[in-house]
Amino acid sequence: MALFNVRVYGLLIDKNDRLLVSDEFIRGAYITKLPGGGLEIGEGTRDGLAREFLEEANLVVTVGEHFYTTDFFQISAFNNVDQIISIYYYVHADNTDEIIAKTQAFDFLPEQVSDKTKTAEHLRWISLSELKVEDMTLPIDKVAIQLLLEKRKF
Repeated sequence: MALFNVRVYGLLIDKNDRLLVSDEFIRGAYITKLPGGGLEIGEGTRDGLAREFLEEANLVVTVGEHFYTTDFFQISAFNNVDQIISIYYYVHADNTDEIIAKTQAFDFLPEQVSDKTKTAEHLRWISLSELKVEDMTLPIDKVAIQLLLEKRKF
């Protein structure tokens, strides 16, 4: 049975003009995406995004202005049944210096990626001056980054 899978993601830009991304090893694949994830039943989009940042970055955030919602059909990257609807917000945090982040993509220990049934993830900052659409793996994230880059030109 086909389902809608609602996802929430945050654009966290620090005082050094860097965007926070998540590098993940999922089902044997290496993925760079924006922080966030699946909305849980009974949860609003802003509450879900705040929960995701707390879980992924141990960071309390303020969810700000809506940025983008998927406006095209996108099938799930992990199954060929679910339609993905992703909602993006700007998020803000006072203590971004406390985020534990790597400097290189997919900087995992060998034991973290030796079992394709396991997952691993770490956060990483990308300077906005170096950010490219191709840095993202998932199609909807690519659209969000393209929009972000277009808005930052002005």
